[in-house]
Amino acid sequence: MRKAVVVLTVAGLLGTTATAAVAAPPTVRQQLDALVTQEGFPAALASVTRGGRTESLVAGSSRLGSRVPVPADGRVRAGSNTKTFTAVVVLQLVAEGKVALDAPIERYLPGLVPGGSAITVRQLLQHTSGLPNYTEYLGLEDIAKLQHRYFPPHELLAVAFAHPARFAPGTKWEYSNTNYVLAGLLIERVTGRPVAEQITERVIRKAGLRNTYWPQVGDQRIQGPHPHGYARSGTAVVDVTELDPSWGWAAGQLISTPGDLAQFSRALLDGRLLPARQRAEMRKTVPAPLLPGWQYGLGVFRVPLTCGGEYWGHGGDIHGFETRGGATDDGRAVGLAVTALPGTFGDADRGAQAVLSTVDAAFCR
Repeated sequence: MRKAVVVLTVAGLLGTTATAAVAAPPTVRQQLDALVTQEGFPAALASVTRGGRTESLVAGSSRLGSRVPVPADGRVRAGSNTKTFTAVVVLQLVAEGKVALDAPIERYLPGLVPGGSAITVRQLLQHTSGLPNYTEYLGLEDIAKLQHRYFPPHELLAVAFAHPARFAPGTKWEYSNTNYVLAGLLIERVTGRPVAEQITERVIRKAGLRNTYWPQVGDQRIQGPHPHGYARSGTAVVDVTELDPSWGWAAGQLISTPGDLAQFSRALLDGRLLPARQRAEMRKTVPAPLLPGWQYGLGVFRVPLTCGGEYWGHGGDIHGFETRGGATDDGRAVGLAVTALPGTFGDADRGAQAVLSTVDAAFCR
């Protein structure tokens, strides 16, 4: 993907006054419409909070090929936004003295992780462990074959650990879902309780998120008002609204809404979920060379804004849905969702750039 930019069109000089006429940048609503009409996403949903006021916007249709209203702040699969929820629970356990960030994962999950005595909890949360990413080997590009299959966490790890480490722990950054499956197992080992329960009680309820939940084992539906999601499987586009998200587990299983994701980011930055010391640890970043200027902390990206400053958040890519957004230290918060991954209906790079540009505009307008 290329860095998204907001482009201002200069009309030119008028007569002898040398006054430049600059077209107004598109509104968020106009950009949502463009995600549908120009980039081919069936639907787009956004939640924008500025100055204490929240606005929910939608575009497109809930169903491909027909006109079905998109529910305002409808539920979507949140994908890798789940990682931030998981990281928050781990950091809460750090604050409680039950986990040490710089201790080896071998201390908590003995004998499970190859080279686990050299991989720290911090490196798992920061994607600097070097562990291979199991999703690269599941065959997810043909989602129709795996759409309704259940994957237990240890099966996901077995897939990952059948491949060699990518690099020595701590020597570089590389995104790997394997890190967060291990973080989920760490939570379960330390608390003696299911990770779904811990995320629900420690994060979802504490942040007051009313439309976010962890699907139970076997639940392939999206509960409540929601648009349909679509994915490419081979040469065909298929409806993947009903899908077993177990292959995401603590790395990507949650269902949420753009509004709840923005509210979660706001609660995190405002200090309602973590003590100041753990928030500071979360914001210690390393370069994340996905796009220029991007950095990664412990379960969060720091993303530069074209208007100056940055926002903190994550994002999620899961078949049928892409979500982006976060919050700034001055009170702004944005959540955005589209109902297909970039490349499902149009050019992948252009679609991804358009999504990020819309998020940037929502923060910067």
